[in-house]
Amino acid sequence: MRAHVRARGGLIERQLAEWVRVPGVLAMPEHRQDLLRSANWLAAAFRETGFPVVEVLPTGESHAVYAEWCRAPNAPTALVYSHHDVRAAKPGEWDQTAPFEPVVREGRLYGRGSSDAKGQVLAHLEGLRAHLAGSAAGAPAVNLKFLVEGEEEGGSPHLAQLLEEQAPRFAADVVLFSDTLLWRQDSPARCVGLRGMLSVKLKVFGPERDVHSGAVSGNAPNPAFELSRLLAGLHDAEGRIAVPGFYDEVEPLPADLRQALADLPYSDEDWLRRSESAAITGEEGYTVLERLWLRPAVEATALLAGDPLGVPRAAVPAVASADLSFRTVPGQKVATVADLVEQWCEATIGGAFGYSLEPDLATAQEAYRTPDHPAVAILEHAMAQGFAAGAVGRMGNAGGGPADLLARTINAPILFFGTGLVEDHWHDSDESVSLEVLHNGAVTLACFWDGLAMMKRAKDGGDGHLPG
Repeated sequence: MRAHVRARGGLIERQLAEWVRVPGVLAMPEHRQDLLRSANWLAAAFRETGFPVVEVLPTGESHAVYAEWCRAPNAPTALVYSHHDVRAAKPGEWDQTAPFEPVVREGRLYGRGSSDAKGQVLAHLEGLRAHLAGSAAGAPAVNLKFLVEGEEEGGSPHLAQLLEEQAPRFAADVVLFSDTLLWRQDSPARCVGLRGMLSVKLKVFGPERDVHSGAVSGNAPNPAFELSRLLAGLHDAEGRIAVPGFYDEVEPLPADLRQALADLPYSDEDWLRRSESAAITGEEGYTVLERLWLRPAVEATALLAGDPLGVPRAAVPAVASADLSFRTVPGQKVATVADLVEQWCEATIGGAFGYSLEPDLATAQEAYRTPDHPAVAILEHAMAQGFAAGAVGRMGNAGGGPADLLARTINAPILFFGTGLVEDHWHDSDESVSLEVLHNGAVTLACFWDGLAMMKRAKDGGDGHLPG
């Protein structure tokens, strides 16, 4: 299988470059047609691979791609989830190439979406081709379904509706979630879960309109100061989120998982070099990896007040706003977090100011952790084979994703496997993917399908459902 993937390495590179050139940017009207082009490109790739059922499904302002190859009646069914939409890019901040003009340098392919998540999807297609190359039947040894949506970068607002309206189509024994990271290229680790996510827009109001500072300076309520005070008060001196009740439902950290994180090869120097985060901060009493994957967090992702662009007017602004991103962990519920933040704002904001708080519950996502399941050991073994690693560690995903939604609606466990690395610059300038990691990922997936089918026959004689 490795030889098969290596032999096709040039084709994988060309295919990924071709797809990256399609600027399927979500939430930008000028790229709405490009999202359809991106979906159609992937649909054609599924058909060329041999999938007998391929459909492009409208979802909101975008399109999802569904592919199905289910011709193994005595084998389990796996649904692979990923996405093809990409984040907006600022060409002036890219140094290696323009965002949608892919280039390969030193074993990396640069371009928006190369890692998040088009490269991950192509690793699946190559893994399936390698699996098929060793099959006398000419079809997968397991039943495969793919759902590659086009709204993930916007919080998947129409995914729940799609899953509910076409529930029988997406039925599966296990879901493989392929929009995630590895730990290091030379030290693979299986992702065991991801944090939840709640986006909140906070606005603080001062004067009735922007007012010339020379006329009112010294006694007008300046919302930029009040917003700054609120944000500074979000954390206490120990780095904990200071919203009362915020940690009440947080589950204790599993001792075995804490040990697994401690066993990963880690140094502050390596982390700072790869993450480019300049310094290490956060909640006292926990390691960097525990804070990253097992503890809640909040980030301010955007701030706006006054005249950030154009000629300054020297005016006290009428409004200051911040976009906040809360990351939750098992035990917490995003609706409860939204209520707690609302109560905190009401109790904390000064009497001279008004405010509005808008939690985006429509795109909020709950935290998820993979349960014990027979397929977990198969995936770990496949990763050891694919990356030629003596051992496979465990890690988490610091971001969010619709894993809990998929688990609830499909009633199947979620396993995670992706080919991203922290140094791939997701959502940032000069996004890139390691072609070596893509190749190893493809071999991993080929081994996983082989292992899933073999375990099925060994465990229960082939009735079509995984035990567990």
